[in-house]
Amino acid sequence: MATQLAYRMGRNAGRAWRGLDRRAMNALAATGLPAGISKTLLWGIKLIVLGAALYVAFWLALVGFIIVVAIWGWWNAAPNWMQEEPEWRDGFEGFGLYNYDGVRIDYCNSDNYCCNDD
Repeated sequence: MATQLAYRMGRNAGRAWRGLDRRAMNALAATGLPAGISKTLLWGIKLIVLGAALYVAFWLALVGFIIVVAIWGWWNAAPNWMQEEPEWRDGFEGFGLYNYDGVRIDYCNSDNYCCNDD
């Protein structure tokens, strides 16, 4: 059913386009323009309309792409309440404060006095 509807709509749109094309050719012929010049003029108008449609489609696609990228970035940007807090635990580098990636963030060495080694 949907295929028949789409087929009929396309056929009717094509007939309407041909009818407009013929009426435009007849109107140009009525002004006394030779057939070759009127065909060239109509092709030029069609190309201008096609260029304008592609221009509008490009900008709509670009705006849509920017909106999608902005929503994706907003969605993937984890707010502070969603990020896991660092926790004290045993890890690959011994007991210490580790972030959500498993990287130790409280390094203690001889120059840094963060450890309580009494």
